[in-house]
Amino acid sequence: MKRSLKCQKAYFAQLAGGTACLLLCVGLFGCASDPSTTSTSGASPVAARPPTKAARAEGEETDLRNRARLRFELAISYFDQGQTNVALDELKQVLVLDPNLVEAYNLRGLIYMRLNDTRLAEESFQRALALNPGDSGTLHNYGWFLCQQARYPESFQAFSRARANPMYIDRSKTYLAQGLCEARSGDRVKAERSLTRSYEMDAGNPVTGYNLALLLYGRGELTRAQFYIRRLNNSEQANSESLWLGIKVERKLNNPEAMRQLGDQLKRRFPQTKEAGRYERGEFDD
Repeated sequence: MKRSLKCQKAYFAQLAGGTACLLLCVGLFGCASDPSTTSTSGASPVAARPPTKAARAEGEETDLRNRARLRFELAISYFDQGQTNVALDELKQVLVLDPNLVEAYNLRGLIYMRLNDTRLAEESFQRALALNPGDSGTLHNYGWFLCQQARYPESFQAFSRARANPMYIDRSKTYLAQGLCEARSGDRVKAERSLTRSYEMDAGNPVTGYNLALLLYGRGELTRAQFYIRRLNNSEQANSESLWLGIKVERKLNNPEAMRQLGDQLKRRFPQTKEAGRYERGEFDD
């Protein structure tokens, strides 16, 4: 059996300080069928022996797993489109076909988080971790779930366990999630450390850049905040929130020309946003 791996990243959960990243890693298995073996005697082919009972059972099990994976892909697609209940229905069928599919319980946890069903969300993540205690994708999502419940020590422990996996390639996103949770818990020193680590690993992530600048702005470290928010606003990933933060930073640093340029961009690109309205009314106070 040949194995292929595909990771789908699901981003949601809007925060006051930006958008947090939730990672869902999906392993897909493709089965390559073996060519039938035949022997020949003269011109007459001889049929291969029929498969044994064990081989037939293994083939049926493989077929069930493949069908589960296909339906799981459908569940992810529905989830990404916001069709939460349809995604949940698909997952129920997935788990009938393959009741030990870790990624299915992981996704089910995310769905119940979106539905604000904390009991079933936690039950789903715990089930996934019972099947694979070291699954970094599940640990990341479970850590974020715990953060939403203000269970911060447990949350940080889950993030640490996620990063401990030497094969885990998305440590930057877990550092980002941990930094956001540390800020929520009131520990801005640790939050800055985690967000900086995330930024060092993936400077192109706009969520990290924005939240790091926001944290520094709140602490009055305006020159450092300016560095991160300018870099974001000079890229194609700027949005109304990042431009508004940039305006406030430049205002406090007494840079009226930079402030005006950002304001013009905000009004031109995002005229209907609350940030554009606040700029027009001169409501700069936090």
